[in-house]
Amino acid sequence: MDLLAVHNISLEERGKPILQQISFTQSAHQKLAIAGESGTGKSTLLQVIAGLVQPNSGEVHVAGSRVRGPAETLVPGHPGVAYLTQNSELPHALRVEQVLRYANQRPEAEAQQLYELCRISHLAERRTNQLSGGEQQRVALARLLLGSPQLLLLDEPFSNLDRAHKRAMQGIIEDLGLRLGITCLLVSHDPADTLSWADEILVMHQGRIIQQGPPARIYRNPINEYTAGLLGDYNLVRGADRQALSPVSKRKAAGTALLVRPEDFRLAPPGNGQVPGTVKAIRFFGSHHELEIVLPHNTVRVRSEATSFEPGTTVGVSLAAGTGWNVALPEKAPM
Repeated sequence: MDLLAVHNISLEERGKPILQQISFTQSAHQKLAIAGESGTGKSTLLQVIAGLVQPNSGEVHVAGSRVRGPAETLVPGHPGVAYLTQNSELPHALRVEQVLRYANQRPEAEAQQLYELCRISHLAERRTNQLSGGEQQRVALARLLLGSPQLLLLDEPFSNLDRAHKRAMQGIIEDLGLRLGITCLLVSHDPADTLSWADEILVMHQGRIIQQGPPARIYRNPINEYTAGLLGDYNLVRGADRQALSPVSKRKAAGTALLVRPEDFRLAPPGNGQVPGTVKAIRFFGSHHELEIVLPHNTVRVRSEATSFEPGTTVGVSLAAGTGWNVALPEKAPM
């Protein structure tokens, strides 16, 4: 049985569509992520699921119970659903112990285990205004978990955190499903957060779901350039260069371009039918190098773990087998 079922949710604000016929399900313990550019309706959708925003049409069910919006209930929210935003919204200047005690609905032994899981046991006597951003976020998460939710909605939970606190928070969220059996639905603008964590990704654009599937499939076979850009870097290759790299019919070539991930190019000494290119620049990123290479008609970025090339070197460029995909070019506006 699905834990979460979203049926044809639509919402307008001042005559502008925010969500358009959104439908999907999430099973218990499934890690589901929502990707999309800012303003595409991701946070609003989470608020509808949490019962904090009233949709114009459609229904949300959690564990078989319909979520009622604020127009239908005096106290917004739904039992068993917790909603964590990027802002912790903790009471000002209270001791952490007080904040947690007021929220606790668990036996004391369970609560202490939860504090250890959230890595906040040492913060009990500190006041909320003395905490770092990462510490505040972990306390806010623990406060929600004390209510024993079945479904945890995570709205950009890492966006205000530095690298160390982000990694700590990611580890905690990973443990929630394993140790507490809590199902998580994550919204994040960073592809590294969704690709490495999710079992399935929903891609949203202009209030609609335009693609859904496992992370690897969406990364390798995005439906369009928008989706490709959400989940990582890519190159858009047109004209004679695309035909040399991956030939298609003239008709298809006229209306499409070739999208290639930077890691899917292969470099070798020039010749053997490869596309000739010149290394324009090399940038070191720690785990890899990125080479900017000028082809006869396009400039592309190529990712390589190690490189013996230098700027000005002539190279042969090809694609790894089974990589690169065709996407439709936008139609030109009439003159």
